[in-house]
Amino acid sequence: MEQATGLGNAMVLTHGFNHRRFTFNPKQGIDNPALAIAEDADGWFVPRICMLNRRQEESFGFYLQMEKGQRGHLIGQVEPWSWAERGGLRNGDRLLEVNEEFVDDVEHHKVVQRIEACGLQLCFLVLGGEEYAQAVRAGVDLQSVARSHRGENCSRPQLCHIRRDPSAGYGFSIIPVPGEKGKYSVSTLSGSPAELAGLRSGQRLVWINGAMVSGLTHSALLKMVKKSADHVTVLVIDRESEGSYTRRRLPILPTMAEAHNLPLPSDLYLLRGPEGFGFVLRQEILPSGCTAHLLREVEAGSPAEQAGMEDGDLLLAVNGDAVEKLEHEEIVRRIRCSGEKVTLTAIHAYGRDLYIQLGLSPLIFCEHKLQKEAQKTTAPPSTELPGEGRGARPCPQICVLVRGPAGFGFRLSSGQHGSGTFIAQVEIGGSGEQAGLREGDVVIEVNGQNVEDEDLEDVATLMKKGGCYLRLVVVERSGYERLKHSTIPITP
Repeated sequence: MEQATGLGNAMVLTHGFNHRRFTFNPKQGIDNPALAIAEDADGWFVPRICMLNRRQEESFGFYLQMEKGQRGHLIGQVEPWSWAERGGLRNGDRLLEVNEEFVDDVEHHKVVQRIEACGLQLCFLVLGGEEYAQAVRAGVDLQSVARSHRGENCSRPQLCHIRRDPSAGYGFSIIPVPGEKGKYSVSTLSGSPAELAGLRSGQRLVWINGAMVSGLTHSALLKMVKKSADHVTVLVIDRESEGSYTRRRLPILPTMAEAHNLPLPSDLYLLRGPEGFGFVLRQEILPSGCTAHLLREVEAGSPAEQAGMEDGDLLLAVNGDAVEKLEHEEIVRRIRCSGEKVTLTAIHAYGRDLYIQLGLSPLIFCEHKLQKEAQKTTAPPSTELPGEGRGARPCPQICVLVRGPAGFGFRLSSGQHGSGTFIAQVEIGGSGEQAGLREGDVVIEVNGQNVEDEDLEDVATLMKKGGCYLRLVVVERSGYERLKHSTIPITP
């Protein structure tokens, strides 16, 4: 029995495994895997790179399957003449990496979601079915196989979103690499918006605002940066890693990168009120021509507003399932079938427009936002806030934040029935994460003032009055409940 996830309309099965050829060495004898020591096991297996590039409205032409009781992700039903077959995929291949990220030990549905979020370009690292079976039987560390193929010192590219400072600008310059046409490096100023966004001097510039730099002149690049009114997004990589990509004949793509300072989607936890959730879902055509599902008419004081929803947010997932490609009626049905509570994954208008400009899905850098609920039960809806199942941390924590180019790097929300103001989202790499904030933390004090009984709007206003510095006292949700029940005052 097997579970199949369709990623294309395949009809014909063709098999083509990589068989290792054994050779005779006069000094070592027959090169026989059965006689090799375990430390050399990784050397038996040579994975293959498969690049897939499709057009809009076309499929890649393969299915990703999971066999019951078997490890790994199986490539099946590769369609003849499809992008999958042209890219080198074969029936029976086992998937090791998706866009340079190891997935052999990742849950099947998460791998499918990762692939769907990658859009039109995919880079797979696969191992032939027979080789994969031999590797599993021999107890080979497949992650080390993938790493050795890439190179031990190869790092993934970085996609950095930089916001212009009114007085200091972006804080980086673009320098042509001597003797290498179409190659550029970056130089950053200490403490500049560019450095705070993750850019480092000496990195090679690959891509800027959706355009590859290899075909642009230096003056054209400078004009492009100058025309960027308030922000710019660049793809960079260190020189040694660039050499690894060149050796493997791989393009350096944004889908392979680690995101730095990009706006990320957030999860909105809604509990149905007497008048419903308090918003309207509309399907609209954006100025870019893209069709999108937008959250509109957010009612004041409604569960939607309390969860942090804003008019114009782009809906990406419902209860952990991506809905970007679904029809409007199907999305509405899923929300209605959620009962008394629903989790919506959405991104604000700024992030929505940015990802459209870059030609990327907002879900691509936050697979953890798409994780399905660990258990589906028929128990009555819980009123827990996010973060309530984590390990205990009942001691209040003082977090001191310095405003960065993108703000303090977190979002607030509030629960119903006086449950307080809590941290709804913490931006990766932002000031909030660096200060120790975690999603679900309850805000006790803002700049020395207790806010346990304050409304969300008043707490947000108080934070804005603090200027560039913010001192918060927070406590993990379950610890907050225990302290409240014990009547112990919550103080720094």
